[in-house]
Amino acid sequence: MIRLLLLIKISISFAFADNVITIDQVTSGSGNSTTVTVEGSDNTVDYSFGGANNNVNIDQTGDNAYVGYTTAWGSGAQWGGDLDGDYNDLNVKQYCNQSPCGGDRFEFHIQGNSNDVDFYQGYRAYSNGTTEVDDSEYGGHFVQLDIHGSDNKFLGSQRSNISGHEHSITTGIYGSNNDVFTVQYYNQDKTIDLTINNNYNDVDLLQKGTASHSATISLSGSYGTDLDLVQQGDSAQTYSLTQSCMTVGGCSVSVTQGQ
Repeated sequence: MIRLLLLIKISISFAFADNVITIDQVTSGSGNSTTVTVEGSDNTVDYSFGGANNNVNIDQTGDNAYVGYTTAWGSGAQWGGDLDGDYNDLNVKQYCNQSPCGGDRFEFHIQGNSNDVDFYQGYRAYSNGTTEVDDSEYGGHFVQLDIHGSDNKFLGSQRSNISGHEHSITTGIYGSNNDVFTVQYYNQDKTIDLTINNNYNDVDLLQKGTASHSATISLSGSYGTDLDLVQQGDSAQTYSLTQSCMTVGGCSVSVTQGQ
């Protein structure tokens, strides 16, 4: 096991047992803290950051996991870091106990302040913040993330639970004061693509069961939307919502599909 507690002021790079950890501070700022725990091989942590008083906790157990800059546009070092802004909390845990591990990935770019992001792969997260680890986890889940606003909360998890890989979550969010909770588990494909682009949305998304489900959601408008979506069961479910809430006091949508 490799455990690193870093109060970062300079660029650092570590490589142990085919694990590579590279963290680069690209702007001045104080009070930043990073904890990296790695157990396994061929794991990678690679990102740059700026701002002050950001807390990062990364825990990788298993093989072939990645946390760092997004492959969609490459390193964000030239514009202030893959993690930018102040008082952000980022907590990522990746777990795989089967061989071969599919390779979890978590990519991010947070350019804003006081965002709280927690994501667990190989675990199931609950809305109260508690988690349970998967007894039989093959990894291979992929997220990507992009938050440009402030005071957003994002809590999510993906797990295999039995066998196989193939979950995904893309996200977005470019506004502030949004609260998103999303969970995907069992196999096979479960795909969620969320783009918010406004403020004060409260979104809960749950996809589970053995079937391949999909959800494409885009929220915007002058007011927030309270959205609850559950897709479940052994038959594939699909859902697509484009919402522009103009109702004073906000909008509300609740959908359950499958058994």
